[in-house]
This record gives sequence, C-alpha cells and structure tokens, in this order.
Amino acid sequence: MFKNKTLLITGGTGSFGNAIMKKFLDSDIKEIRIFSRDEKKQYDMRNLYKNEKLKFYIGDVRDLASVKNAIYGVDYIFHAAALKQVPSCEFFPLEAVKTNILGTDNVLTSAIENGVKKVICLSTDKGAYPINAMGISKAMMEKVFIAKSKTVDPNKTLICGTRYGNVMASRGSVIPLFIDQIKKGQPLTVTDPNMTRFLMSLEEAVELVVFAFQNAQTGDIMVQKAPASTIGDLAQALKELFCADNEIKVIGTRHGEKRYETLLTKEEYVVAEDMGGFFRVPADKRDLNYDKYFIDGDQKLSTKEEYNSDNVEKLSIDQIKEKLLKLEYVKKELGLQ
Repeated sequence: MFKNKTLLITGGTGSFGNAIMKKFLDSDIKEIRIFSRDEKKQYDMRNLYKNEKLKFYIGDVRDLASVKNAIYGVDYIFHAAALKQVPSCEFFPLEAVKTNILGTDNVLTSAIENGVKKVICLSTDKGAYPINAMGISKAMMEKVFIAKSKTVDPNKTLICGTRYGNVMASRGSVIPLFIDQIKKGQPLTVTDPNMTRFLMSLEEAVELVVFAFQNAQTGDIMVQKAPASTIGDLAQALKELFCADNEIKVIGTRHGEKRYETLLTKEEYVVAEDMGGFFRVPADKRDLNYDKYFIDGDQKLSTKEEYNSDNVEKLSIDQIKEKLLKLEYVKKELGLQ
C-alpha cells in the first residue's frame, strides 16, 4: 500500500516507531524517514538494520524548521513523537505542552504546506476524561488535529488519529520493570492490585494505525477494542511464567495515575461507529454558528456507559500468560528464542 511512497515517522526511534518501521521495511515502500532528537538511538538503529530505505533526520517536533526539513517530499506521516511518562509530565507540564500539543501543530502545519497526503496522529486512552498533565496534553493534541483537519481539503491532506491503551512491554512500561524485579529477587512493586489497564501488543498498536490509514475519514479518532486486566493479575501472571515466588508489594498510586483508563467517553460512544474490532469516532462537523441549535439541535444525548478498562472483558491469569507469551520481549527474557 506504500509502493514507491515515502513515509515519515516522528519519534521514530521509540517502541512504536521501530515496530511500524519493521512492518514496512521489507515492502515495496520507497523510503522510511526516522525523525527524532536522539542521535544515539538513531546510530543504533542505523547499524542494526543497515538498509538504504532508512533515512535519519535529527530534529525535534518543537522546532518547526527541523520538522519542515524532514517533511519535504513525504507522502505519509505517522506522528508518534510525544512525552508519554505520566509522572514526568506531572512535574514538567509545560514540557508536555511543548511536545504533545505545539509539536503536533508544527507537524500538521508542515504537512499541509508540503502537501503530505495523510497524517495519522497517535493518542492514548489517558486523553479520554484526562486527570493528569500527560493525558490533558494528549486530549488537546486530539483537539488540535481535529481542528486542523477542518482547515484543509482531505483530498490534499487527510488528518486523523488513533487512541490506544497501554502497549505491553514498551519502553518505560510495567512489564519490563516486573521482569527485572523478578530476576533480581526483589518484591514486585504494584501501585494498586485492583487498578485496571487495557492490554495491547505493539503489533496490535501497529494494526490500529494501519487500519486508520486505510479506513479513517478526516478528523476521525480510531479506537481498537481491547481486553483489560488488573495490575495484580498481571504481576501474578508474570510470576507464574517465570516460576518465581517474589512477594508483591503494594506501594500506592504514583503522581497523576487513574484507577482505570477510558478508550471511549460516554459522549463519543453514542456517536461512534462500530467497525467490528474497531470504533470510528467521527469529528464534530458543526461550525461556530450556535444560533440554529437553540431552534433545532442535533447533538445526541449519551445513553451508553463509557468504554473503559473496568467494564470490558477482564482476562484471567491464564489468558494474560497466553498474551504475554506472544511478546518477543517476554519470550527473549524466558530464553524461548
């Protein structure tokens, strides 16, 4: 689907960037541009793959000039660059604003100016009913790309987004932490054993972005249905996989954490289109002429619950183990490959 096309991945040295790059590297794509600010990770990536289709651009989405330098001649963009750690964004909220909100606007402005055909912006479940700085900045990022999508002909530049839950074993996530603690014989530090989270693999996150690329209309937010588990059950599943007897130590929630995460708000759920394994949340196409809505409104009232990690299918410990065993990281740590 990318035959002879050029794809730019912002934040391309991260977990998602690596996964989406590997999916298309051996296809008939013309060029994949990796845009990030970390030259060490780019160096490692360049030496690992040694592929002429890969081109590396040092820059920062906060810097409009560096973004424009990387976007010239690009057909499609997967915008994954972001500050993602909840506690660090709590302490440095303006940094989250600069990267997640203003950085997104820089990418979209450059994309429109350069005639990029499609831009997929990656968001998170923390952007729905947000309570922390990271989630609030991602919620604003969604508002930015929805508003921006209304300023350009979708036949010239189509702008849409995805929203997904926790990506299992991604950098900074809890699974690598638990495995490290198991191997060191340390207690597994669980914030709240009853806290629930959606569970998605990197491959499923890539699948969502590809689905959005193929099916989204401009301004849409695409959501993949996902199962969930409690953090306590996740820790227990890892203990059983590694035949470990480490104690589980409850340490309390960290800065800005929620008891559960939401993929669709009540307001979104009522207008969402069910597409099987995915939801499509269309953009609100109304304009600023509010007067007509005093006479004849068209906004539906929510009659559904939100779609969150507390009210969807909960995986059993055996099901969690089965899902964990599909992860390359876990198989490697278990010595299965």
